[in-house]
Parts: sequence; structure tokens; C-alpha cells
Amino acid sequence: MLWISIALLAIFKYADFFVTSFNAVTGLSLPLLRLALPIGISFYTFQCLSYVIDVKRGKIEAERSFVRMALYISFFPQLVAGPIVKAADFLPQLKEDRRITLKSFETGIQLMIFGLIKKIVIADHLSVFVDDVFRTPTAFHWLTIVLAVFSYAIQIYLDFSGYSDIAIGCAKILGYDFLPNFNIPYISENVTVFWRRWHISLSTWLREYLYIPLGGNRKGKTRQYINLLLTMLLGGLWHGANWTFVFWGLLHGLALCVDKMLPKKKAPKTLSKILGAVGTFLFVSFTWIFFRSENFSKAWMVIRGIVTLQSGVVQPFFWTFVALITVFTATMAAVIRSKKLGQKSSEGYYPLLKLNTIPGLTLFFILCGLVIGLAFTGEHPFVYFQF
Repeated sequence: MLWISIALLAIFKYADFFVTSFNAVTGLSLPLLRLALPIGISFYTFQCLSYVIDVKRGKIEAERSFVRMALYISFFPQLVAGPIVKAADFLPQLKEDRRITLKSFETGIQLMIFGLIKKIVIADHLSVFVDDVFRTPTAFHWLTIVLAVFSYAIQIYLDFSGYSDIAIGCAKILGYDFLPNFNIPYISENVTVFWRRWHISLSTWLREYLYIPLGGNRKGKTRQYINLLLTMLLGGLWHGANWTFVFWGLLHGLALCVDKMLPKKKAPKTLSKILGAVGTFLFVSFTWIFFRSENFSKAWMVIRGIVTLQSGVVQPFFWTFVALITVFTATMAAVIRSKKLGQKSSEGYYPLLKLNTIPGLTLFFILCGLVIGLAFTGEHPFVYFQF
């Protein structure tokens, strides 16, 4: 079962990628399979693998019910783009008497509204500007390119965390609980913390089922660095059959290694955290260039346009500033709230309203009105649908 799942993923998602790469190196012209990529294959393959591995490890018992197993693998809210739900977290819920309640509906519908605001009110508007600049980066002024790079950093965060919120909210309405998949990652003081806050279900999966089995940090520093690089390289490849994704993973792997080499302070001061967060955001935004670009040539055009202070079309984009203000305000509110509650982490930020009160219900309908009135009307699928 383990190798069957891996083989199916490799054939459907990576066969043509490796054939193309082999042809480019050898000069041959081997035929491509041109197989249609099954929807959500990366996500449900990882869920299958987590189940098989956990059963072999003895962490969970083998599921005897075909219906429950099928529901775990194909549970529709998160099937297409995650979060990656581990069997140990979800299968026990299927054996419980879960009911749809008014409280779970109130929470779930609000999470879905928050996700829709992130996606169709902000991220999709940003996508218009980002697509224009990344399509022809040589035509734009370097400041516009920088703005587009930061816009994509915000776009992919709101797009993917928005989908995660919708999936978590939908599951909540049905009576099931998913763990948060994002935890305000752009305030991370280093890359290690960033990966504890970004796409948490994937980073947790990679750590538990790849990094630790490779040896983790138990076999010396050199082996730890190799394990980090291998984990992030495979994590990059998981995102897509393109060398730009592999290079993106390599950059993050190198950054994690550098972070492990640096001496750690027991209690970094506020200024150090702020400077670290700024530096981490700049680094992550730079690596998004390779994640977003179709190939290395396009990525180099973007970087060269910035480095050479390229002249061209100047296009300040209104929605970028709206997005930056919105994300900054929500982040500060989350940090302040967590401090008031005495929490070390905000554990994601969901400003849930009390819908049994007139002010709460009024604000909720205002949010619904924002979704309807400001929604992007063009067609732009979720970024992670392609994975």
C-alpha cells in the first residue's frame, strides 16, 4: 500500500517531468505520457501514507470499516487543497457520535466567511496585478516589480489560508474538527519559526514522516543539515513538477541550516524579533519569486529588474495597500489578543462574533456584504488547486 501510493503519485504527477528533464540532458526525445493529473492527488496521497505509516508504527489500529476509510481519504472540504489531515486526528472522530449543532454552525460559517474575504475580496484582486507583472517583468519599473513580489507574498498567504479556513469551517459545520493550518506566519523571527506557522499540516507531515525517519538531529550536525536539505527539496518537489519548486525548497533548506548554525538566545528582545521578522519576510518574499515563476528565465527577469533598478511602467496598485493594511491590522490584533490571554502563540486568528447578539449579527452581515460587494468577478482558482 505504501509503495503503491508513492508509485501512483510519481507516475501521474512526475513522470513527464522526469522524462522531459532526461530528454533535456541526454538530447533524446522519449515520448511523454501526458496523463491527466487527478484532483487533489498530492493531498490524499500524503493522507494515505500517514495512515499506512502510523499503522505500521503501532500509533493507530488498522481501520476495518471501508466506509470510514473512504470518508477519511475523500472527505470533500479538504480533498482538493488540504489541509493534510492525519489519520490519527480524523479517524477517531468518525467513530464518535458527532452531531451538527448551532454552536458548530456559527463557528464554521464565520470561518468560511473569513476565508472568502481572504480569497475573493483580497487575494483574487491582487492576482490581476501579480499576473501582469510576472507575465512581462521587463516592461515594469523596478519599484512596481518589488510591489508585485510583495503582493504575491500576501496573495498566496491569503489564498491558501483562505481555502484552509473554508475547509476547516465546512468541516466544523458538519461536526468535525481540523487543526489550524496557518498561524500568522509573516511575524516569524526566523525561517524555522516560519515553517512552524506556514502550511502547518505539510510541515508537520514532512517532519514526522521524512525528517525524523531520516535521522532528524540525532546523528550529528552534518547529518542534520543533510536531512533538512533533503526534506525541503522533497517538500519543494511535492508542490509541483518543476525545477523552480525544487530550487525554492533548496533555498528554504539552506536557510533552515543557517538558522541551526546560529547561536540561539534564550529570550530575544522585542527589537531582535521585529528585525528577525522583517528579514524573514524579505527572504520568504524573495523565494516566492521562484515559486511563482513558470521557469528560471522568468524568475531571473524579475530579479534582474529589481537589482538593475530597471525603468519602465510605474503601476501603484490600490489593492496591494489594502491587503498590507488588512494583514498588518489583523496580525497586530492577534498578537495583542494573545498577550491579553497570556498565550505564547495566537494559534491562528479567528475574531469570532457572538451571533446571538444584535451587534455580532450586524457585523456578520456586514462581512457577508463585503464578500458580495467587493468580490473579484473574474475566474481565478485557488493557487493550491494545481498541486
